[in-house]
Amino acid sequence: MVGVSLPLEIPKGTFFKAAEVCELVKVQPYVLRSWEGEFPELGVAKTAGGPRLYRRADIEQVMRIKHLLLVEGLTLAGARRKLQEELASAGPAVVEDFIGPVTRDRLSEIKRGLRSILDLLSPPQTDEEFSLHAPEAAPVSEAGSESEPDGGVPTRPSRASRNGSPERTAARKKRSA
Repeated sequence: MVGVSLPLEIPKGTFFKAAEVCELVKVQPYVLRSWEGEFPELGVAKTAGGPRLYRRADIEQVMRIKHLLLVEGLTLAGARRKLQEELASAGPAVVEDFIGPVTRDRLSEIKRGLRSILDLLSPPQTDEEFSLHAPEAAPVSEAGSESEPDGGVPTRPSRASRNGSPERTAARKKRSA
């Protein structure tokens, strides 16, 4: 087919601009932008006010998408499904490509440390926590009641206790008179 090239060699470099990617892969810029929206795994670094930047893995992904669409004749949805299947089947191998063995070991060590902290902070679980019995009933009392002399029936507090001490009540009466 026209526009499909043999495997191409990606020049050395960390990041590539969209124009460079379009030139390498031989696609128009609007096509590349539409693929960014269709394939979320295409990790484009978008900086505020700066150009879109692509990594080497992104360029390889763009070449794979182009191959699936133009050579294999898949639709965008079919190409997306195929890439997701490939990613799922590659699973851990893909992760190992992104992080090295030293980083993976360090992350495992951090994970173990976090779990031990979580074990220290969580209360010990006993069999009592998992039993299904009704909680004990607490005595009912109203806030502000002084006592319940009539067999648990709350009584209303006296006026003096609501307004303060008797001396305070007398002082208020004197001022109002």
